[in-house]
Amino acid sequence: MDVYSHYPLKQCNTFGFDVHARLFAAVNTTDDLRVLLSDNRYRAMPLLVLGGGSNIVFCDDFEGLVIHPQMTGIEKQAEDAEFVYLRAGAGVVWDDFVACAVRHNWGGVENLSLIPGHAGASPVQNIGAYGVEAKDTIHQVECMMIDTGERRVFSNAECAFGYRDSIFKREWKNKTVVTHVVFRLWKKPVLQTRYGTIAGELKNYSERSIQTVRQAIIAIRRKKLPDPAETGNAGSFFKNPVVRRETAERIAATDPQLVVYPVDDTFVKLPAGRLIELAGWKGRRMGNVGVHAQQALVLVHYGGGTGNDIVALAAAIQQSVYDKFGVRLEREVNIIARKDDI
Repeated sequence: MDVYSHYPLKQCNTFGFDVHARLFAAVNTTDDLRVLLSDNRYRAMPLLVLGGGSNIVFCDDFEGLVIHPQMTGIEKQAEDAEFVYLRAGAGVVWDDFVACAVRHNWGGVENLSLIPGHAGASPVQNIGAYGVEAKDTIHQVECMMIDTGERRVFSNAECAFGYRDSIFKREWKNKTVVTHVVFRLWKKPVLQTRYGTIAGELKNYSERSIQTVRQAIIAIRRKKLPDPAETGNAGSFFKNPVVRRETAERIAATDPQLVVYPVDDTFVKLPAGRLIELAGWKGRRMGNVGVHAQQALVLVHYGGGTGNDIVALAAAIQQSVYDKFGVRLEREVNIIARKDDI
């Protein structure tokens, strides 16, 4: 295992920001990770666990050690009459995992097709799309404790999953490294096709199956989302805000196209992208960054910009939406900066 100095991270973040890590180590096994964490040269140093870099904005170089988990492999751990349990290494590309599950007709993650990133990040962020969240299929999360090198296994309940949230973003933030994730998938899949435009897209296919749902999701995402390999972005930049029903009704009275998703008797979820569009930001550009023309929830980097440019754009959007609707948008991405107030 090599530890590199002044390592370029441009290819390690999907925004494509040209920043460096003071030190960088790619770890392929849990033994390598334990050795790295026990090395006294790094114990007092800031640590950052970086997977596919698809949910992060670097505003500055990282003055510490970046740990890049590359544990690979997808293995069937167990099965019963209803479920199959798959154990995936943290470094497995997420969409490769989805493709594997769909190929074997194991259901539960097909709606999460084409989401960028690695499997190890799925429980941290509780990734979600088209009415499905990672928590719906995660059985266990295997971690290594940063301070002791101890292996710990978190059950689904212990992960305390929330909307784009988990215990790994709160109590255990910067205290653990996810090494493997065990998913529980259905042998007899139940299709989730009510969200968004899935049902309409499926009309282009002769049958309904998890295979065609995956194809439909991929087609939808490619139509409206930019490819990070071509235009820097981190997917959805903001969370969909949860507001009181009367707030949603007030906004919906001025916009008949607004879609409202019930949460409970008191609260509903609003599409952040629609609010941003109504505030006049869709397709707008600020220097080297801007808002995607097809999906206002996505902020893009055209090249030559910095993370601070994206943060400034996001702040302007947040203020604009609040001024117009009285709704505060919360960022979904993680910001890495020297300043604590960004």
